[in-house]
Amino acid sequence: MIRTLCAAVLVTACSVSVTAPAFASGPAPRAKPSSAPAAAPDGDCAPITAPPPESAPPTSVNTLRQAYFCVLDNYYGGPAMDSKEPLKNALSAYTRDLVRRGADRADLRLPALTGDRDSDWAAFARVLGTGDPAALRAAITGMVAGLHDNHARWVRPAPPSEGRPTGTGIVGASAMQGPQLDPAARPPLFITRVLPGSPAAKADIRPGDIVVKVNGVPPFVGDKVNQGFVDALAVDPIRITLKRPTTGRIRTVELKEGPITRQPPAVTSRTLPGGVAYVQLPGFHEGAADQVIAKLGGKPKAVVLDLRGNGGGSPREVRRLLGAFAHGKVTSYFCPLKGDCVPNRTDDSVPLLGLRLVVLTDRGCASACDDFSAAVKGNDLGTLVGTRTAGAVSGPATGYLLDDGSVLLLPKVRHLGPDREIIDTVGVPVDHYAPMTALDLATGRDPGVAKALSIL
Repeated sequence: MIRTLCAAVLVTACSVSVTAPAFASGPAPRAKPSSAPAAAPDGDCAPITAPPPESAPPTSVNTLRQAYFCVLDNYYGGPAMDSKEPLKNALSAYTRDLVRRGADRADLRLPALTGDRDSDWAAFARVLGTGDPAALRAAITGMVAGLHDNHARWVRPAPPSEGRPTGTGIVGASAMQGPQLDPAARPPLFITRVLPGSPAAKADIRPGDIVVKVNGVPPFVGDKVNQGFVDALAVDPIRITLKRPTTGRIRTVELKEGPITRQPPAVTSRTLPGGVAYVQLPGFHEGAADQVIAKLGGKPKAVVLDLRGNGGGSPREVRRLLGAFAHGKVTSYFCPLKGDCVPNRTDDSVPLLGLRLVVLTDRGCASACDDFSAAVKGNDLGTLVGTRTAGAVSGPATGYLLDDGSVLLLPKVRHLGPDREIIDTVGVPVDHYAPMTALDLATGRDPGVAKALSIL
């Protein structure tokens, strides 16, 4: 679990499945730990076939060794990688952690590396000695971060919680992409969703409320995002300063985690003026495509599909839902390091709906949502309205178990759009710009829906 955001803001969206769904950035249920044995202490990383063990040895130098060779052997770009780079990134993160804690070592230097991964690891391990567990965890994090792949992750499963899940109940905020602020975001940051009956709801925190500060730290410094703001979310309770856009009132609330009720992602719908169907799809979870199609059984004149805040899910669901709007189309490509790319295609077993389509997107539309949006735009299946998508999409990831019970998630292929374009880090541009504002949320206006209806 990513503790910082899950504790304070994105309670449900931060859940990470250690069984690695095809697109791992979207909401996914937490796997329950079991008593299954971890990987052999001196063995290599192994594809995970069962939940991690409830108890395992602490992170060790051998855990870092497993992670190093696992990246080189199993990440799609590993075989072509300069094998010196992961070690450099690991030691850089290791020493930073020691310096932060006042525990730096005079003898800790990066040894001369040759590019022979076995001899380089041996020299590196001699420098580390027995290693510092906390710094070793930082080293693995730094090694994975050095891949610059938003679907490559190192996950340390949280222990099972007793009783009901807890959190603040704030499960959506603008300008957020997973556990970080969107580097392209502009102020203000505002709340987009609050769970009913949660501590946040009881404190009268509402969608549209603007976040001025958390524990004295602002989300923006001038017009630039303040990534240090994320660290301010890591404590419990938090002091959150909010501004209500309808009145201008500013207040500070101490918000402590408490019991919350997590609802599984649900497809909702309603009828808009002119006989247009509005369907909101929060994630491409299992069965999502059929749920959307079922909502359109009444043969509306057109459909507005709201994918704003959709964090992703299964590529199979993407292809199935696209099959309701077109047949015989390439939706994306999965490309290995070497060899031919494999095209993904619409699921032509799905009957065509024959409906005009408008898709609402925003910067929270990530992973499988990026994939769906790119396929709609690249194949001229509909019109995109809102803001550019997140640009956080990679190939399906496989989970690998390490000897401390942690899991490496590594994509085996990279993702390209239907025109073989790179979507990751770029996103999919919209045809009509219609962003949601704090005041819109607070007053119930929806510029995306309004623009969609004007198009239809």
